[in-house]
Amino acid sequence: MATDLKDAARAVEAAAVMELLPNRPRLLALGEPTHGEDSLLEVRNTLFRQLVEQEGYRTIALESDCLRGLVVDDYVTAGTGTLDAVMEHGFSHGLGASAANRALVRWMRAHNDGRPAAEQVRFAGFDGPLEITGPESPRQALTALHGYLAAHGDADLLPCTPEALDTLLGADDRWTHPDAMLEPARSMGRSTEAGELRLLADDLVALLEEQAPHLIAATSRDDWDRARLSARSATGLLRYHSSMADTSPNRMTRLVGLRDRMMAENLLDLAARGPVLVHAHNSHLQRAKSTMQMWQGQVEWWSAGALAQVRLGAEYAFLATALGTIRHRGVDTPPPDTLEGLLYALPRAPCVVDASRLAAALGTPHPAPRTSPWFGYAPLAPDQLGELDGVVFVRDAGEKPSEEA
Repeated sequence: MATDLKDAARAVEAAAVMELLPNRPRLLALGEPTHGEDSLLEVRNTLFRQLVEQEGYRTIALESDCLRGLVVDDYVTAGTGTLDAVMEHGFSHGLGASAANRALVRWMRAHNDGRPAAEQVRFAGFDGPLEITGPESPRQALTALHGYLAAHGDADLLPCTPEALDTLLGADDRWTHPDAMLEPARSMGRSTEAGELRLLADDLVALLEEQAPHLIAATSRDDWDRARLSARSATGLLRYHSSMADTSPNRMTRLVGLRDRMMAENLLDLAARGPVLVHAHNSHLQRAKSTMQMWQGQVEWWSAGALAQVRLGAEYAFLATALGTIRHRGVDTPPPDTLEGLLYALPRAPCVVDASRLAAALGTPHPAPRTSPWFGYAPLAPDQLGELDGVVFVRDAGEKPSEEA
């Protein structure tokens, strides 16, 4: 079995990935089992460059704030700003501190320099404007949407003035109170103002769609798409804030589901424009229902990948990443009878392996998932192999990826 698996392990290259798939997917998802490890992101970077050069991919989407991502996209396409400023302000969740993410942005800018717009690569965040402690104020999204319609649409049809919108929004710190994640009563989400804002947001979104032919002609398809991103973010944030104020036992289940719904909507919009490589945690991309242990118990939800596949069908593909060690986090060499242990014994790493051949090598019944001493690492569940298109394996996080022949 080990010999068969050795023969199945290929270098993580675009050609090897495409051989695993029946066709070039419109949305190619590459998951990771933990955040913050640049060795995983270096594998991603190499694969994206090859997908651009060999397979015609033009967009990469990361698990980062979709509105902040516009700052990165402006830099890589037009050179707006500086690399330092972009890394500081264009990412959420600390992703801008990553050397590998910095290398990605630098390569994208160099690739685009001097190329026509149609040949340029694009950057997108696909997460909602949601920091770990809670959602952002809907101010940025709502004011951007209102401003676009006021400048380029029929201003007489707007449901409110900028001043009325500002009054309803109030101070941003009312929306971002750090205690609201644990104390629903701290949330603004079901206040009178929030209720009025949800109605106004719905009217603004309707105007954006109704006036689409004129707005696209007056500005550009790209500008209209950005306005639609603001529209999705505004309605999504207001919906999320409303659920933040919920006191029912299903509150957290609802919140994690809403977050991935926002992610899925952003991914589908990107995929409508051309093939996309999306990189995020495995739990946001897997086809099976996702689970997470939280303070009040386990929550379950359908991931952004699962939701996107409902619409894309065979044009969605998912490669999960498995990891051998994260020694600086106490995750040491995996036991040989685990999925990661079987992969760890292979001479080639990083590598990509056909999921069905890996399942056969594990045998039936599959062994139990590997356990981890660190909560930030989620080992791959062997019983999910049947829902994967392939498995990428990185032997040691924290070390520069190397490959043996």
